[in-house]
Amino acid sequence: MSLANQRVVVIGGSSGMGLATARAAAGAGASVTIASSRPERLEKALAELPDTCDGLVTDARDEADVAALFERVGTLDHLVYTAGDALDPRPLRDLPLDEARRLLDVRFWGVVAAVKHAAPRIRPGGSIVLTSGIIGVRPMPGAALMAGAAAALEGFARGLAVDLAPIRVNAVRPGPIHTPMWDGLPQPHLDAMIAAFTERTLIKAVGNADQIAATNLYLMENAFVTGTVLTVDGGSILAAG
Repeated sequence: MSLANQRVVVIGGSSGMGLATARAAAGAGASVTIASSRPERLEKALAELPDTCDGLVTDARDEADVAALFERVGTLDHLVYTAGDALDPRPLRDLPLDEARRLLDVRFWGVVAAVKHAAPRIRPGGSIVLTSGIIGVRPMPGAALMAGAAAALEGFARGLAVDLAPIRVNAVRPGPIHTPMWDGLPQPHLDAMIAAFTERTLIKAVGNADQIAATNLYLMENAFVTGTVLTVDGGSILAAG
């Protein structure tokens, strides 16, 4: 299946894996709409993308905002959801329940809202690609909530593949991927983190956003794949002790 003349919506498409996916989809001939909650980041991303791309400011935490996005877009062929806020590792005992709920607003409930409003508009042959993470199968200390959200999202993807068929629904499970979210760290901290992640992979390297974009394109283009979670982690799950 070709993406030529198809409409792709990427929520979280203004940076990192989402921006790389938007660029790759546009390069494959698609018209792409990117959505981001930050206007300045959206504007910067659109300056880097071809004229076949447009963008809308959308807060994934706000269902009305998400609904308005898809009303503006109209019919589409593929939805890719890569949006995610920074992790906040803390023991559960230190996390008030209301705050714990808010931490899932983008990474889980935002996905639910996006699928709810996108699915009725997806044309035959279309697909949905979600983003989880290896934290769901290799939790790190203090991140039980995020691990639960990633695992829940993968179960949600499988359930949607059944409920929304013949629309295809899949998820990508990235490992350590160097994105701009890392670049706000102090350089010594960043260097140490990259070294640690590199050591925990079989290929002794961290990934990049283009590798996730290529996986997202594969899941959009391959019409015989649904209900699948693809791990893209350089062998992190196998290497981690």
